[in-house]
Amino acid sequence: MAGLFDQQADLYLDARPTYPSDWYSMLAARTPRHSLALDVGTGNGQAAIGVAEHYDEVIGTDVSEAQLQHAIPHPKVTYLYTPSSISNDDFISSIGGENSVDLITVAQAVHWFDLPKFYSLVSRLLRRPGGILAVWCYNDIVVSPTFDPVMKRFHDTTLPYWNPNIQYLFDGYKTLPFPFESVGLGSEGKPLALDIPKKLTFEGFLRMLRSWSAVVTAKDQGVDLLSENVVKGFESAWGGSNLVRSIAYKAFMLAGKVKL
Repeated sequence: MAGLFDQQADLYLDARPTYPSDWYSMLAARTPRHSLALDVGTGNGQAAIGVAEHYDEVIGTDVSEAQLQHAIPHPKVTYLYTPSSISNDDFISSIGGENSVDLITVAQAVHWFDLPKFYSLVSRLLRRPGGILAVWCYNDIVVSPTFDPVMKRFHDTTLPYWNPNIQYLFDGYKTLPFPFESVGLGSEGKPLALDIPKKLTFEGFLRMLRSWSAVVTAKDQGVDLLSENVVKGFESAWGGSNLVRSIAYKAFMLAGKVKL
């Protein structure tokens, strides 16, 4: 999947929502130690930066070098390029060894992973007792009664161009395998529903859509899902290109510890 996300790396930095700071606080409150955290699929490092407010050291990894070129610098965060070809043992060694990580986070990415392989890594890396894995996603935005149906129609046009794994995200992680013991922040089949409030410009909204992998894939196949007419329809429903709206992303979280 790295090559696909390389193509829209420059759009990710300002097109995606900012995760609320209290998410990191509630995760940190559930780990007894705060020495080392790992953010997998870190992209531009947004989640890693948030985690760094609560942990002494954070490592952000990604299979995309292009994404990491846009990563936000932070004195407590180290970014590592971890190609998909890296062995499990080498990955674990690069992080700090087995039983070394207090918190592992994956923001808007775990649905792309080889889950059995990733969960095996998690089980080896997490400190026991007390280490936690937290994954989250967002799959919809709520703008207004006028705008939301327009968004739904556009979303339907993107469906043929998504990787099949996107279904986990569309389901709000309700169908995502998650074989970990609950820590009170969602559990397998029962993700915790959350909102991400954001002030969003119309241009920021368009950048978000352009960063969707389905939009990129369609364009590569000669289909422009964001044609001039589609954009004009969005603009009208938005209320004009100069309007800044208060919107909410609908988000879902699963968090747990290794079952003993």
